[in-house]
Amino acid sequence: MRNNVYRLLLMLVAVFTGAISFAQGNEPVESTMRSNGKIYVVLAICVTILVGLFLYLVSIDRKISKIEDRQ
Repeated sequence: MRNNVYRLLLMLVAVFTGAISFAQGNEPVESTMRSNGKIYVVLAICVTILVGLFLYLVSIDRKISKIEDRQ
C-alpha cells in the first residue's frame, strides 16, 4: 500500500517537474547562460565537484587498502 503511494507521488513530481521546465519561456537556457558568461561558472562548479569526488574516492581507497594490509 505504502509502496504504491510512493510510486504515485514520485510520478506526480516527475510530471510537474517536466511541466515547470517547459514553462520557462521560448529562449533556451543554454543560450542565455552563454550570452551572460554564466555557463563557464556552472562548468567550473561541475568540474570542481567531480574532482572533489574523485579525490575523495582515491583517499577512501587508500584507507581501505591500509586496513586490508593490516589484516
